[in-house]
Amino acid sequence: MVRKATIRRIARERMEILFEKAIKIHEKEPELAMRYVQIARRIGMKARVRIPRKYRRLVCRGCKQFVYPGCTLRVRVKPGGQPHITYTCLRCGHITRIPIKKTD
Repeated sequence: MVRKATIRRIARERMEILFEKAIKIHEKEPELAMRYVQIARRIGMKARVRIPRKYRRLVCRGCKQFVYPGCTLRVRVKPGGQPHITYTCLRCGHITRIPIKKTD
């Protein structure tokens, strides 16, 4: 019987491969890139593994679709009282705000 740790490691590797393929192909075939991300999410749910941190923001929290800056995601830096980065999904309009920490 295969151990849970081995299953999770394999799942994490496969998710990373699928996200890399989605990033490479998103301009030519956006539907295929979305399909890769759907498969990666399903693998993660089945094996109970989180999406790797560097790919987590490439999935819209509103519509669960693949978003890529400049194509399907608008990125803005908002200065002011509480500076933050704003990600806007161009499919569903969901807005994600990420605070910028000041370095002193």
